[in-house]
Amino acid sequence: MENIILHPFAFIYQLIQWIIGKLLAPKPPRPGVKLGRPRIAIIGAGLTGVSAASHCVGHGLDVKIFEAGPRSHLGGIWSRVNNTSGLQIHSIMYRFHPSVQWKGGYPNREQIISQITQLWKRYGLEEKTKFNTRVERVYKDDKGRWIINNPSEGRFDGIIAAVGTCGDPKMPSLPGLSKYKGQVYHSSELTGKNAKGKSMIIIGSGASAVEALEFASNEEAAKTYILARSDKWIIPRNPVIDVLLSFNIFGGETMFSWIPEMLLKKFFYRDLQDLAPADKGLFTGTPMVNDAALEKVRRGEAEWLRGDIKGFTEEGVRFVVRAKGVPEGGPGKERIIKGDMVVMATGFDRPSLGFLPDDNFEEPYGPPNWYLQTFPPKHPSVCCNNCTYINAIGTVGNWHIGIYTRILICFMLDDLTRPSPFWMERWIDMTILLKRFSPTGAFDFFTYLELVWWFTFCIAINPFRWKWAPFVFFGIGAALPKLIVDAEDGVRNGLGYKTGDYDEGQSL
Repeated sequence: MENIILHPFAFIYQLIQWIIGKLLAPKPPRPGVKLGRPRIAIIGAGLTGVSAASHCVGHGLDVKIFEAGPRSHLGGIWSRVNNTSGLQIHSIMYRFHPSVQWKGGYPNREQIISQITQLWKRYGLEEKTKFNTRVERVYKDDKGRWIINNPSEGRFDGIIAAVGTCGDPKMPSLPGLSKYKGQVYHSSELTGKNAKGKSMIIIGSGASAVEALEFASNEEAAKTYILARSDKWIIPRNPVIDVLLSFNIFGGETMFSWIPEMLLKKFFYRDLQDLAPADKGLFTGTPMVNDAALEKVRRGEAEWLRGDIKGFTEEGVRFVVRAKGVPEGGPGKERIIKGDMVVMATGFDRPSLGFLPDDNFEEPYGPPNWYLQTFPPKHPSVCCNNCTYINAIGTVGNWHIGIYTRILICFMLDDLTRPSPFWMERWIDMTILLKRFSPTGAFDFFTYLELVWWFTFCIAINPFRWKWAPFVFFGIGAALPKLIVDAEDGVRNGLGYKTGDYDEGQSL
């Protein structure tokens, strides 16, 4: 820990993390201990997959992790981004497991990978991970147990899909790109590249563009241009402000949304209000979290341009600069943006969930329109954790990974908590109705307080889940509900009631 005299706030933060770990982190299984059923297949060895697996084994459930890439891909997208990449949000909002111990507020890529790897080893997941195994198909055998690819991989009672939202780098094909004589990279390929004294053109305006801008600053690039097709909200790198914004329980635009938007423009954008979106509200998409970007524009180190790319020349990019409020493809003034190198900050392709059975994608209940956004109504034994969301404001990879995992465990251990397809679909219909005035789809955007509301409703609506509430929310107190379930099973067995399989929902 930090020295309490020299760094009192850092010391307090680390002490709080240590206490949380001691109170809420499930105890790792002892070496050689045989874990029991239900057995869970986890698809993906990124941050979410490792965190979910540690929760499962910590509560006595056996797991097997399937990772498409090699061992070097442990950590998911964090294993494949630049060495200069790091958290844009404060680490207090990125505690993806109770045992995580951050040393500072904004850890870099190396520190994040270190925490994921330590978690993976701490819970004995090395021997339970199979690398270089792409999951192509998930189906059931004649006894209702899940098979991954083929029976040789074993049989499972539940599935956690943790493939994330960032797959392969997305490289657009733009007119005249072959003419350009400079260097072209994807924003995830900048480690080791030299930009000192060069003029850099960044195509894109999301989180990848911010990372590329930080790279340009670290490498002392002479000038940086950000070419944005559309405006995107930027919010301060301040945990208090970020948490307050996530407290919008309605999970979308409201009649009061103009208030935080006005405050951001006045006190954060200030002289750069032209860069704030005019055609979209703050609660319609995932904002960028960054302080430095606007400051670099103010200092003249970067130029942020809104418009459309017409093509490449030998020296740079033909770009039509649009005024604020002019839609994409609208009129503007064409400029030639000259640069020594081009960075495609165009993000990543979303990994497919196509390996799941076809009945998970039947309209109108295809992803993200699932129960709690992660459980397909036809299969309550399947949890697609952190890979169905589109846009949100709140924490990333935090509390909800454990909650979703423990809800799945609850469903599998207690028949009377497992919802039937009918009631899962009614919850989806209810959420769509409540958000019918939202400018986005009901599940296309949410805030973290709305997510907490979903969890609370899920537990409160079914009395048989009440005994599981401390376990679901905090990972504690599982012994009591297990004893109650054993007693309930004894009574039901005595009455000739047959317990259903893990994928058969029977309750609210």
